[in-house]
Amino acid sequence: MADNKKVRHVLGISGGKDSAALAIYMKNNYPELDIEYYTADTGKELEETYQLIRNLEAYLGKKIIKLKAFDDSVETPFDHKMKTLGGFLPSTKNRWCTKTLKLDVFEEFVGNDQVISYVGIRGDEDREGYISDKSTIQSIYPFRQNIWSVDLVHKILNNAKINDRLAWAEENIESDKLLRYLEVLGRPIDSVLLTEKEKLNQLINLGIEEYNKLALHVANIEKYPIGNMQGEFPLVENKDILILEDIFALLENSGVGVPAYYKDIEFEVDGEKATYNRSRSGCYFCFFQQKIEWVWLLEQHPKLFAEAMEYERGDFSWSQEESLEQLSQPERVLEIKREYIKRQKRLQNQKKFKSSKLMDILMDNPEEEIGCASCFI
Repeated sequence: MADNKKVRHVLGISGGKDSAALAIYMKNNYPELDIEYYTADTGKELEETYQLIRNLEAYLGKKIIKLKAFDDSVETPFDHKMKTLGGFLPSTKNRWCTKTLKLDVFEEFVGNDQVISYVGIRGDEDREGYISDKSTIQSIYPFRQNIWSVDLVHKILNNAKINDRLAWAEENIESDKLLRYLEVLGRPIDSVLLTEKEKLNQLINLGIEEYNKLALHVANIEKYPIGNMQGEFPLVENKDILILEDIFALLENSGVGVPAYYKDIEFEVDGEKATYNRSRSGCYFCFFQQKIEWVWLLEQHPKLFAEAMEYERGDFSWSQEESLEQLSQPERVLEIKREYIKRQKRLQNQKKFKSSKLMDILMDNPEEEIGCASCFI
């Protein structure tokens, strides 16, 4: 049962479009929630990211708390940590930057308080965000139809708890839905006959508000932070599903604006024109960047590209395939642009995408599209 401890509501601003839009969405739709907005600064963000933070502060009417690892160091958090590792660069296999500079400072920020963390994963994305190992931190996803984290969903649909779920339904579901609700809740999950995803979808289709109330019931039993809230949780009645176009509309209509690095910039190769931009927030030298994004950095922020190149030495490079010095050679730049244009054409011909914008296109190499939820939402 709830022990009535104060629950903190927090929302991390990564500098990307989705977390910024979520901050706007929560202020507009749930002003009764006293949300603490924070950002974790690595010291290596683009200026456009810092400008977005300033714009958001003006719109929200409150300060965004700046978290910074190694705050007593004269160096940036990234440089300080890297030197302690002997110059070892982060990579897809060793994301020490995310853990030390983002997640660790966040968990220090919230301490042992009961915390609900709002995360901006969209309704058109099929992925989970960061879920803390700490039982005092609970993630909520307001842009999705299912706002609950996967760990809570597992507990809601646990076969061993079917009798409890049926008893709850008997007391809380209206009579016109009750028989169907009991039927769905009473069927155990089976890898062949009924998957967890299928059962989840059946419950949601019976009514999102009823499903959310069931989730709250389970969260209370399992001692999730939300069970300690005073009063009703306002997102129980939330039926919104926000996708990419909604995110850009929120940013533009609010006046906060889309971060400048998302804006299309035209280039031409062999008489063919295309556009590029940056598809994500995060450090300017992020190892998750696509090749065309490194070219964007080279041409739009040459000083930052040169600084990124200075970090590389010996076997340590941002990309396992080539160094930035190799990537920046004129012929290699042209090759990357040509390959990018070919991929755009191929994907457009397949009619899989509504837009040719870089941020909407999944590249052929799936590793180039894997990002850290803490940095890129």
